Amino acid sequence: QVQLVESGGGLVQAGGSLRLSCAASGRTFSSYAMGWFRQAPGKEREFVAGISRSGTVTSYGDSAKGRFTISRDNTKNTVYLQMNTLKPEDTAVYYCAADSRVRGLAQPDYEYWGQGTQVTVSS
Repeated sequence: QVQLVESGGGLVQAGGSLRLSCAASGRTFSSYAMGWFRQAPGKEREFVAGISRSGTVTSYGDSAKGRFTISRDNTKNTVYLQMNTLKPEDTAVYYCAADSRVRGLAQPDYEYWGQGTQVTVSS
């Protein structure tokens, strides 16, 4: 198993930036593809970004393309989500997820999930 702990959320003004981090513990971090998802009140959970085990392949949801960047540091067992040009509609709880299976990065049913970190973007 792997345990995931997100950090870096908070309140930011529209146009600002935040970097989320997700620290993993447990089995070998590099064995997992990693993803970021978000869920706003009253809405379904949405894929934001995903990254392969080695970090060479990334995938982004439409809302993240051009503004967000996912990266990972396998030496630190950490995955990051750099979010720029934030908009009020980015307000949500952001979840980190891990999956040991060989699947598409945007698949919604990752094996392991963190507890989430709140991101609030004010207008």
